[in-house]
Amino acid sequence: MDPLTSPLLKRPASHDAVPTATDAEVAAIVHLARDRRAHTIVIGSGRTPHALETSRLIESAWDRAGGTTLATITWPETGASWLRHASRFADANPDLWVMTGPPTGWAQMTRRLLWSTPWRPERTLTTAAIGEPRTLALVGLINLNGLAGATAHGTTWLVEDDTLQYPTRTEDRP
Repeated sequence: MDPLTSPLLKRPASHDAVPTATDAEVAAIVHLARDRRAHTIVIGSGRTPHALETSRLIESAWDRAGGTTLATITWPETGASWLRHASRFADANPDLWVMTGPPTGWAQMTRRLLWSTPWRPERTLTTAAIGEPRTLALVGLINLNGLAGATAHGTTWLVEDDTLQYPTRTEDRP
């Protein structure tokens, strides 16, 4: 892992507007979790209305699929540390973590998770907005191997060998 000099970003992302996840995106996240034989998840999100709604949609779909949501954790979009939020998120120790929210809050939360907790990206699924290359660059692909997620169209992506692997069809890219 490339050492992070600080869990805090020097400046916020310029692309923080994130829509609510699509039905196809939520279904793909549930499918990815099932493919990984998950039974329990913890959902983490930013506190914007769209992030909170996406969190609720994922929890509802996961529960309908027979899974168990151990906790839902929110974090601020800006803050001084994120340590309390990161500790609560990682300590639940689910089969998988699911993350959503605007890039700035997600990146700082993820940097804090890497810096201070046993959280692992290969046990984490995320929404389309997080799979956007500019967003992943806020943390660094080298730090995110194994992180996977869904596009708004319902196809999937994966960070592998420090690269973002997209579906083969270019129209499915986020």
